[in-house]
Amino acid sequence: MDMLSILSFLGAAILLTLMPGPDNMFVLAQSIAQGKRAGIATTLGLCTGLLVHITAATLGVSAIIYQSALAFNIVKYAGAAYLLYLAWKSFRARDEELLVGDGQTPALRFGTLYRRGIVMSSLNPKVSLFFLALLPPFVNQEAGYIPLQMLVLGFIFLIQALILFSIVSVCADRLRAWLMRHPRISRRINVIQGSIFALIGLKVAFSSR
Repeated sequence: MDMLSILSFLGAAILLTLMPGPDNMFVLAQSIAQGKRAGIATTLGLCTGLLVHITAATLGVSAIIYQSALAFNIVKYAGAAYLLYLAWKSFRARDEELLVGDGQTPALRFGTLYRRGIVMSSLNPKVSLFFLALLPPFVNQEAGYIPLQMLVLGFIFLIQALILFSIVSVCADRLRAWLMRHPRISRRINVIQGSIFALIGLKVAFSSR
């Protein structure tokens, strides 16, 4: 693979990662509600989930999911149901203030948030189709070893997503610090987080191939 192709892919990957979407909104919601550590834990989970989709695209599994309406719908509705479950949990905690980190309200464990990110990413079939559409145009057919090229591109995408989502977590943590100084607003954070989860879940549920 030539450097121009790699740099072109990296530029496209950065632009696509920064566009408002389920993953960065998910990280944003967790970071505001629980702090940057929670956002980074979620980011690590999401990026671990990306490994599933990168491998699937490299091995051609994503193409099978795309061709099978049943497989696509099973993964899609499972992901939507999980997100709506998270939304329900957030709405149940709507009266709690944003006090995580000051010793009054325990934060979710790192492992819990990490697993939440993995499930969120793995159960979104649109991510597999995204890689199926994004990776092949940047592959050099004449260079051979096409699966290896797709794997390398996938890891490039993963690394830049990890960096950008971590930056989102840090920036959202500063917004959270401001919200903690305004109790009336902070009490509504769980409602906002639940609304974001619900919107993402509905978006996934009504998505099509």
